[in-house]
Amino acid sequence: MKVELLMTMGCHLCEDAEIIVRRALPQAVIEHVDIAESDVEVARYGTRIPVLRVNGKELDWPFSLLDVRSAVS
Repeated sequence: MKVELLMTMGCHLCEDAEIIVRRALPQAVIEHVDIAESDVEVARYGTRIPVLRVNGKELDWPFSLLDVRSAVS
């Protein structure tokens, strides 16, 4: 399974989010999407990151292990 983690470099909340995703979905491949590379993505996600995209859903921070697991089922 592949998931996307929208983040920026140096974001401590993004690091926390990645830990939760790895615990919830240990087999998942996490693609890191640095929103700082796109003005459009900064405008859309700048105040929402970290954001997890999985199965066509977006989970804004804060999310929990249960939230992540529910998103994939």
